Amino acid sequence: MRLLIDANILLDVLQKREPYYRDSALVWKLCETEQAEGYVSALSFADLVYVMRKELDPQAVEDVQHKLALIFRFADLTAADITRAAEMKWDDYEDAVQSATAERIHADHIITRNVRDFKQSKIVAFTPAEFLARV
Repeated sequence: MRLLIDANILLDVLQKREPYYRDSALVWKLCETEQAEGYVSALSFADLVYVMRKELDPQAVEDVQHKLALIFRFADLTAADITRAAEMKWDDYEDAVQSATAERIHADHIITRNVRDFKQSKIVAFTPAEFLARV
């Protein structure tokens, strides 16, 4: 099963955000143990570094990228993704980019805490808790 993991799930684990940490960490574990194939868009990684900019010096950015690469595959951001996202005409362009990326990599699901933002997505989005209840 191929999953596109949204930045908020990564941040839940990296920053130990409660009450979301446990379920998000379990999704990571599924990817780490290869029970699911986890993808992170390049855009999500950039968003993550931006959000954590006060916590991450350049060496820490490299360390986080390396550790994530051990668990997840990075999906490049392509011109086709940004064009497709613009054509979607969603209110939140960044979420449209995530959806377009999920389509391109043939993801089965998007894992996010912002499921409502993906109502128009061709790829069904689940919160970590919803996804874990299904597997």
